[in-house]
Amino acid sequence: MADVENANGGKGGSRRVALVTGASRGIGRSGAVALARRGFDVAITARTVHEGDGRASASSSKAPQISAPIAGSLETTAAEIEALGRSCLAIPMDLMDRQSIHRVADQVLGEWGRVDVLFNNAIYQGPGTMDRVLDLPLDLAERCLVGDYLHPLLLIQLLLPQMLERGEGRLVNMLSEAAFTTPPAPAGEGGWGLAYAAAKAAFHRVTDMCHVEFFDAGVWSFSIAPGLTLTESMRASGTDKVLIDAGYPPAPPEVAGEVAAWLADDAEAKEFAGQMVSSRPLCKKLGLVEGWPPPKR
Repeated sequence: MADVENANGGKGGSRRVALVTGASRGIGRSGAVALARRGFDVAITARTVHEGDGRASASSSKAPQISAPIAGSLETTAAEIEALGRSCLAIPMDLMDRQSIHRVADQVLGEWGRVDVLFNNAIYQGPGTMDRVLDLPLDLAERCLVGDYLHPLLLIQLLLPQMLERGEGRLVNMLSEAAFTTPPAPAGEGGWGLAYAAAKAAFHRVTDMCHVEFFDAGVWSFSIAPGLTLTESMRASGTDKVLIDAGYPPAPPEVAGEVAAWLADDAEAKEFAGQMVSSRPLCKKLGLVEGWPPPKR
């Protein structure tokens, strides 16, 4: 592929690189594959390396702890990316391990020399995320803050300097309506837990600050609010049934994944820089996922 004009307006080399965290399944997998279709070589991270090794865990410390098998892995996502003719760098990463975050940044920059797009999608998944206020152990609240705020922020800090040096780049942060919406009911009855919502609210401020500080330097920052998304993890843990029964219709992970790739690549995404983007209406408006939303009956 010859040198092309990047969507940010500058001239780039033949390789454009995206890094997607939490890409073994769900929105991360969908976003990584969508970026590959758009011509990116994609580095992907997750804990599950091999198909069949994934396990879902309970989201409340009060619930019986489970270890349900869950589909998806780095090797499966990598195969999808490579089938599209793009290169894939699969790097195991534990979001709760700070040195693991450093290793990912070091490896992708060491092997590919650049990251043009960071899709910060991975989240802490485990007990505490759906706990009510009086049930929430502070150590689990801390895990949510580390996994959903501090370590995604660290990855930005590690990758942002090389974007600023080139004068272009994009940060796409996966957020949640829980960050700015009061739940209609307590967690477990159609609402969501404090720890997850608070950590996501903190991370939304990262997008705001990056926009204020770095937009004029060529780095565009976005947050995505996906709404209820029917992922493999939600099915395995049973979280989906509680929220669906409470009246939240789910979307497939491809909806948010395709929107993330569009924000990471398209020149027209500039108008959304610094904003919290609701992926459902934007996906519908742009027609990014064929057959979605399904026709009303």
